[in-house]
Amino acid sequence: MRVETALQGAFDTGGPIYRRIGDLAATARFIEAMGFDGCTAAEVGHDPFLPLLIGIEHTQHLTFCPNVAVAFPRSPFVTAQVAWDLQQFSGGRFHLGLGSQVKANNVRRYSTAWPGPPGPRMREYILCLRAIFKSFNSEEPSFFEGKHYQFTMLQPTFNPYFHHGPSEHPRIPIYIAAVNPYMARLAGEIADGIRPPGWITSKYFRQVLLPAIEEGCRSAGRSLADIDIIGGGVVLAGYDEAEIESKKKAMREFIAFFGSTRSYHPVFAAHGWEEIGLKLHRMSLDGNSWAEMGELVTDDMIDEFAVVATYDELVPKLRARWDGVCTTLNLPYHLPVPEEQLRAMVAGMKG
Repeated sequence: MRVETALQGAFDTGGPIYRRIGDLAATARFIEAMGFDGCTAAEVGHDPFLPLLIGIEHTQHLTFCPNVAVAFPRSPFVTAQVAWDLQQFSGGRFHLGLGSQVKANNVRRYSTAWPGPPGPRMREYILCLRAIFKSFNSEEPSFFEGKHYQFTMLQPTFNPYFHHGPSEHPRIPIYIAAVNPYMARLAGEIADGIRPPGWITSKYFRQVLLPAIEEGCRSAGRSLADIDIIGGGVVLAGYDEAEIESKKKAMREFIAFFGSTRSYHPVFAAHGWEEIGLKLHRMSLDGNSWAEMGELVTDDMIDEFAVVATYDELVPKLRARWDGVCTTLNLPYHLPVPEEQLRAMVAGMKG
């Protein structure tokens, strides 16, 4: 079992964790010293690539992956350039995590067109990326032409191969964020890994996403052993029950935030919470506060969306929920426990 953590942008009981740029180098060194295998950075409030560049520079063994970069506002070539450079700079320790995001965020936040369903576009996006990566390591380009994306020109001036020669690390693993079965099938078919959002429940993952991943694998002559499956999700932890209880309000608001988005309602539906999801969406349109919306989230819902545990219980509970499904688990590095305890927790996750 691999264990990774978020260098930047992780959600902890409802609030994203940020580090100042000047603190990221020391943070990355600490994460490596604690025995983690990899780091991620989320595109929540900050660019997902810049923190990884800093982490790469100050570590020797960690892998680094955006979790995830929103694909469609970036052309495949723009994404390919930054991914290629990070892979070369890291000596082969970079993974590329991509997600589609929902229509409203693409159109209204990123000023990006939404010409059709995201799944077929993500398929082309990845195939186009692979063609570009192959071209970056050769004198002869490998072009791609699809309905949504075209890569049909690469002059030597713009090809890294003609500046540096063949790469020692030409292969860049690609991960897909998935909430719906289409993206999960796509991950099984053509990706190297799948990164479901942290708040995906174990029940939804096992009943909906995992069969779709397996179907995608079969269609491409692959097996689940070919896919890195990320899990671990959100944790709600404390030294005792009183501390855990004090954090539940923030967790309710966190769950309400995602529940307000209709694209995520299938997760609610898997647990029979369709009406709650619909009400959260209506409340968001009516301008209700996250605190008001969070009042709809019950303790039973928290138990499904998050691993609720004291720090001593956290690793066993994480493994009980995700063992046998995931090949990589997430554990927050910023838990307020002594360093020797955190190091033992990471080792226990790998166990």
